[in-house]
Amino acid sequence: MKVFIEKLKESATSILPIVVIVFLISLTKYFTLSKNELVVFFISAILLIIGMTLFNIGAKLSMTPMGDYAGTGLIKTKKITLILIVALLMGILVTIAEPDLLVLSNQVQDVIDSSRFVINVGLGVGIFLVIALLKVIFNKQLSVLLLLFYLLLFALTALMCEVGKNSFVPLAYDSGGVTTGPITVPFVMSFGVGIAATIGGKNSSENSFGFVALCSIGPILVVIMSLILSKGDLAYTLPDYSMSAVLAEGVLNKLVRESLNIIKALSFIFIFFLILNFMVMKLPMKKLIQIVVGILITLVGLVIFLTTASIGFLPIGFSLGSQLVKAKEGVLVFICFIIGNTVVLAEPAIHVLTSQVEEVTGGNVSRKSMLIALSIGVGFAIALSIFRILHGFSLLYYLIPGYFISLALSLFVPPLYTSIAFDSGGVASGPLTSTFILPFMIGACAEFSGESNVMSLAFGVVSLVAMIPLISIQLLGFRAIMAKVVRDRISMNRILRADDNQIIYFEN
Repeated sequence: MKVFIEKLKESATSILPIVVIVFLISLTKYFTLSKNELVVFFISAILLIIGMTLFNIGAKLSMTPMGDYAGTGLIKTKKITLILIVALLMGILVTIAEPDLLVLSNQVQDVIDSSRFVINVGLGVGIFLVIALLKVIFNKQLSVLLLLFYLLLFALTALMCEVGKNSFVPLAYDSGGVTTGPITVPFVMSFGVGIAATIGGKNSSENSFGFVALCSIGPILVVIMSLILSKGDLAYTLPDYSMSAVLAEGVLNKLVRESLNIIKALSFIFIFFLILNFMVMKLPMKKLIQIVVGILITLVGLVIFLTTASIGFLPIGFSLGSQLVKAKEGVLVFICFIIGNTVVLAEPAIHVLTSQVEEVTGGNVSRKSMLIALSIGVGFAIALSIFRILHGFSLLYYLIPGYFISLALSLFVPPLYTSIAFDSGGVASGPLTSTFILPFMIGACAEFSGESNVMSLAFGVVSLVAMIPLISIQLLGFRAIMAKVVRDRISMNRILRADDNQIIYFEN
């Protein structure tokens, strides 16, 4: 109960600011909500807090230990081929289980076959989980790999624009952001910690991170290649995001559908883990029971979280965007910045990441400083996204300079900060981004520019939410370096200014 109450307070602190902001905006002339919409929204927020609480407890009991045991156990076998095959399969299965990906695929199922889309994304994560593993085994610098793969990524993006499918660039980049959500992050991060703790050597802290960063690149590359090779016209149809349409499906039907999706996804992971345990790890029954209990709690938490988010937050997000876009540009951009500040705090995987960072770094990178940097970064991402919709320019105007700055900073800050920053980018774009922020942008774009521009202008917000923290977290590291330089300089000046007459000499 003590842990539950602690996590409940943490979840409430994360969710309630969003509720307060939406309520305050509804009191202004810019946004109107019916009584039914307000009631559904407030009930959803309460259930969202409960779901997030249960998820955080369940993830700590199941997903995190499973990844840790798998990483440690596999490395001890010393069979490189087996380790790489398992990592590939594990990456695919964990991604197929990712709720964020299911949310995005459902919103674009009229554009691209949802099953093919999910499989492509899963394959990308699996391949790059193998690459992340090889990075640790052969002790390669993350910044070098990131530079190489982002150059390849931009080359493929140029080819995609050349074949006339530039309007789908935002969707391809969004696919990288949604892969690293509440299921993938605890598992993949703890898998990396287990691997690094066993073979990471003196760089074990640095090698603990970077797995999520690399796993975010793979899906973008695979999806871009898939879209380049696809034939025919890809046309987007705006779904019905209204509260009445969402409720028409029935709360029970939506609950059953979400439950089946998550049960299927978690079952794949757990069965795979049991096979791995039987072959390699051979954990005692007590630990297996703890993991089973944790998975059940995770299941209940995710079902509540995703069902209520899609019922209460998705239609409100769309309505909010379609009404607020009529406000003055300065007011709209400011409101989006404030919404971005709060939404990132409500992402379940953010709390897993910040806790693990604080633990692995021994408190050198504090949870509080990371949350502040992420909050400001995501606020800017949402503000920049609405500015793009209002002025109608390409997402590449943001992505190319943004990633250039991110990769340039990686040359000046400690590798640990680079690894944490690129992991943070993937984690910041979670379920709330998919079910609240993306519908918000779709609503704004549909109202301001028309349905035909939604794919090219509204999509891409997830990729921006994933990109901006790369800069903000590395700036946090840069500030830490400069603070150390200043402290060292002050200490040296004190030594140089010391009065020699105050030195005491001892004689025999």
